[in-house]
Amino acid sequence: MKSDVAIFAAGCFWGVQYYFDQVPGVTKTEVGYIGGKVDNPSYEQVSYEETGHAEAVKITYNPKKVTYQTLLKQFFRMHDPTQMNRQGPDVGEQYRSAIFYLNDEQKSQAQKATDKLNKEKFNSKIVTALEKAGEFWVAEDYHQKYTERTGRGACHIDYAPVK
Repeated sequence: MKSDVAIFAAGCFWGVQYYFDQVPGVTKTEVGYIGGKVDNPSYEQVSYEETGHAEAVKITYNPKKVTYQTLLKQFFRMHDPTQMNRQGPDVGEQYRSAIFYLNDEQKSQAQKATDKLNKEKFNSKIVTALEKAGEFWVAEDYHQKYTERTGRGACHIDYAPVK
C-alpha cells in the first residue's frame, strides 16, 4: 500500500492527533516537534519556548482513501487559523498554526486553500505559517495518543466536522 505524509500544527498536539485519527484513510499519526533550532528537543524545552518548535502531528495516510486536499480542509476546520501563536487556552509559539509541506505539490495546495479561505470564510486574515518541513522529532511516549488514552487534552478541538 502506498502511503503519503502530511504534517500540521494547530495548537496542543493531543487533540489534533485525536482529530486526525478519526479521519477515514489516515493510517497512522505521531505527535512531535518541528520547525525549531534544537535537535531532538524535549517537551520541557519546547514548552518553555527555548527551541522555536511547534507541537505538530505527522499524519500517514492512504491517498486512495483520503486526499491531501481533504486533510487541509479538516485542518482548517479544526482550529482557528487566524490566531497568532495560540489556540484555545494555550498560548505560545509552540501552539502556532502551521502547515509543514514536504514537496512543491503540498505547498501549492496549501497556498491555494489558504488564499481561498482568506477570501471566502474568515473575517480576520489567516496567520497559518507555510513552512518547508525539516526534521520531525517524535515526542515522548506519554504524549502519543494522549486524548485517546486519557479522555483529556482536546480543549480547543470541535470533533463534529470529522464525523
